[in-house]
Amino acid sequence: MEKAVHYPLFKKEDTDAFFALFQNNLANFVLIAVTMLGLGFPTSIVFGQVIPGAAVAVIVGNLYYAHMAKKLAEKEGRTDVTALSYGISTPVMFVFLFGVLVPAQSLTNDYQLAWQIAVAAAFLSGLIQVIGSVAGNWIRKQIPRAALLGALAGVAITFVAGEMLFNTFSIPVVGLVTLMIIIVGVIGKVAMPFNIPVSLFAIVIGTVLAFTLGYQSPSQISEGLSNVGLYPILPTLAAFDGMTMLFTAMIGLLAVIIPITVYNSIETMNNVDAMDAAGDGYDVRQCQAVDGVGTMLGSVFGGLFPTTVYIASVGSKEMGAGRGYSILNAAVFGLAAVTGVVAALSAIIPMAAIAPILVFVGLSMVGTAFQSNETKYYPAVALAMLPYFANYVMTRFNGDAGQVVSGISEGIVPLGEGAMFTAIILGSVTVFIIDRRFVKAAVFSLVAAGLSFAGFMHASEMAFNAASQYAVAYLLIAVFFIYCAYKEENSTIDVPEHRPVKERVAS
Repeated sequence: MEKAVHYPLFKKEDTDAFFALFQNNLANFVLIAVTMLGLGFPTSIVFGQVIPGAAVAVIVGNLYYAHMAKKLAEKEGRTDVTALSYGISTPVMFVFLFGVLVPAQSLTNDYQLAWQIAVAAAFLSGLIQVIGSVAGNWIRKQIPRAALLGALAGVAITFVAGEMLFNTFSIPVVGLVTLMIIIVGVIGKVAMPFNIPVSLFAIVIGTVLAFTLGYQSPSQISEGLSNVGLYPILPTLAAFDGMTMLFTAMIGLLAVIIPITVYNSIETMNNVDAMDAAGDGYDVRQCQAVDGVGTMLGSVFGGLFPTTVYIASVGSKEMGAGRGYSILNAAVFGLAAVTGVVAALSAIIPMAAIAPILVFVGLSMVGTAFQSNETKYYPAVALAMLPYFANYVMTRFNGDAGQVVSGISEGIVPLGEGAMFTAIILGSVTVFIIDRRFVKAAVFSLVAAGLSFAGFMHASEMAFNAASQYAVAYLLIAVFFIYCAYKEENSTIDVPEHRPVKERVAS
């Protein structure tokens, strides 16, 4: 039963929480713009469609989470309820940039069509998240964390950290200086002058160096300011135009979209759980549905990035924030997108100043994959990362992938095709072997056989009997695991306990 309570629309504690959330979202918006412009996408798509669409997703989600906070405050008769922080998921953003948008552009050689395919992928991801919100807990239990995070770490170390490290070294006097600022500030925990946030200080120093040393022209400042104008937020049919290609020639992208959507749902679940522990209990399923709806609405207006609840929610709670910071964040981002402020910043800030931040983000994702799992699961994490090395090699050379890498190994292309599915399967099977859950390992092997047979894995396109050799291999593996399960069931030998190396040596 709801209780009468005065839950303020805004309070002074909301100010600090707003700046923390604003900086996070602004960084993502600038990274999106700079990266897409660097990939060759025209400003009409980046600033006329993608940024306004992403802003719609941010606006809708922030306002709804402010509404949820009000309902929770009324339900529990409290005034100290904090709204959930919300925005574009940074890890998922990179996967959509380099795992969806870049492959779509490479295969179609058409920026407009590639954008439409990526928008369709975002719409589909949001729809899956809404539908999957009913079974979110079940999915979370089926896929081992080591496999899921290991697969994402593979994307992070190749397409994010690796690719951006190349950009960092392209202009070392800018990139290396910026990279060291990030490492000193974030890893070394050294405060920057005047307590300026590390990422902001790094971008400012990198940009100043680029202009001072002639790597950026003063004309780019004028160009950036010229981007300030009116960018109306208008609906588009891009999601529906791209859906045809997504389910025909680009069907292989489902191997990226489905797993990353599952990850995004789990990220929301984990962060809502963290807020529950901090004192504000929200419905996980409702939050997952809100994220999915926000993503779908963003795609209807041209955005192509899924959204999520941020772990920063707990930090906002500790600041004593209410719902005002979410409302203010929605208003400011709507204004920034419509007026072209994001466009101006993206034209002025050089890629070499942004790339080192992405290097650190990528490495942090890899570190999280290991830190979030017990030591005994490290082999599973590492194995899950490897398929994306193959995917990176086969997609980063000019010419036919098979011809380019044939002199290295015939296995690179089939390992790289459907890398996300392959990574999750290999990682999961390894976890089950470590835990001696051989029946589970057999089930995942059978799933892999089916995916290979249909062409989701190890094949360039979906087709009947697409990768027969791999399907047979997984079937044989499943039989072997059933045998192992039988032996395990009838074994009288004690399983050795997993203990740290130092402890075993001491004993």
